[in-house]
Amino acid sequence: MSKITFLGAGSAVFAKNVLGDCMLTPALQDFELALFDINPERLKDSENMLNNLKATSGSTCRIKAYLDRKEALRGAKYVVNAIQVGGYEPCTVTDFEIPKKYGLRQTIADTIGIGGIFRNLRTIPVVLDFARDIQEVCPDAWFLNYTNPMCVLTNVLNTDGGVKTVGLCHSVQVCVPHLFRDLGIDDTGVQSKIAGINHMAWLLEVTKDGKDLYPEIKRLARERQKEKHKDMVRYELMFKFGHYVTESSEHNAEYHPYFIKKNYPDLIDQLNIPLDEYPRRCIRQIEKWKTMREELVNNNNLKHEKSKEYASRIFEAMETNNPYKIGGNVMNTGLITNLPKDACVEVPCLVDANGVSPTYIGDLPQQLAALNRTNINTQLMTIEASRTLKKEAIYQAAFLDPHTSAELSLDDIVSLCDDLIEAHGDWLPKFS
Repeated sequence: MSKITFLGAGSAVFAKNVLGDCMLTPALQDFELALFDINPERLKDSENMLNNLKATSGSTCRIKAYLDRKEALRGAKYVVNAIQVGGYEPCTVTDFEIPKKYGLRQTIADTIGIGGIFRNLRTIPVVLDFARDIQEVCPDAWFLNYTNPMCVLTNVLNTDGGVKTVGLCHSVQVCVPHLFRDLGIDDTGVQSKIAGINHMAWLLEVTKDGKDLYPEIKRLARERQKEKHKDMVRYELMFKFGHYVTESSEHNAEYHPYFIKKNYPDLIDQLNIPLDEYPRRCIRQIEKWKTMREELVNNNNLKHEKSKEYASRIFEAMETNNPYKIGGNVMNTGLITNLPKDACVEVPCLVDANGVSPTYIGDLPQQLAALNRTNINTQLMTIEASRTLKKEAIYQAAFLDPHTSAELSLDDIVSLCDDLIEAHGDWLPKFS
């Protein structure tokens, strides 16, 4: 029996989407769905939920929970990663509250920015532990990374980890439907081309019956911008740089130096930027789980409709050799010619029995490549910090971060990093 291993299976809602999809996929009925999580209670919840789902779906997949990670991985053909190291408490709280003392505000803090840097530094050692286990017990497995920060972790798994990894994010899938729904346009029959880096990929082309839709999109967006809404930062970026970006306004507000500024506090209200958004979401999700748990875990009539997640479709394409197109995060093997070759990029990919085959993009428009490079600089320096375990590389990653460097002096950035290193304690490796 082949095996799909889910790391971080205690994330019950996401496990239901990904593994529930697998249960509804005919080509995957002979697979074991192997569950692993460091929280035994949450692991048991997910096991119960998936067994309920198996009964109602008629799936012949085998559900098995493991407390030993290496045994969960042993013989796996596919691995899904959905972990979060450090959780809301203490690590997310630390990532937000200490920078706030320096006047540095954030919205999500899971990609770059000072929060993204430290989320990377505590997660990289864990995913490299996964990679060592994979090299030992399932060296040919495909690794599907859903964990943020996407670019750095996918990069490290491919390079330092030596694992066949593709990074997957929802932002490409929902980009055009979200934009068109927001502007009140029908997206039926629309063709699009998206490429860049994760959370900052660009809608390079958007057409219908050969007609460029960007002029109409921008006209409607200018009308939309006359009233407050939730996507104002992305529209501003489109007006100033020419193209719409895949990830949400709350994310992109902190990827650039233009929006969250102590000297321009009115921008926060003007562009409807939700500071401290991620902690609020965490608190809501924790509260929601208290009621949702009963609906998911102990529901003998639990049903599932196939989600829009890529995972089961990737497995199906590899098993059946019926090609499927995704937006994937992969190493830049000459795919985007004006971005660094050691960066992780997000491009259209074809999936079939040969694996994941990325498509060639060529040069991005120069202004878009320039914006991507500002984030790539911090990503690559964060990888350097993890490899060398030198504090100065952490400082340099933060010096290069667009938002952090726009708000703080070099000395304040050093002090902030030192405070975060101390506060994170054993969640981080030891830096010299």
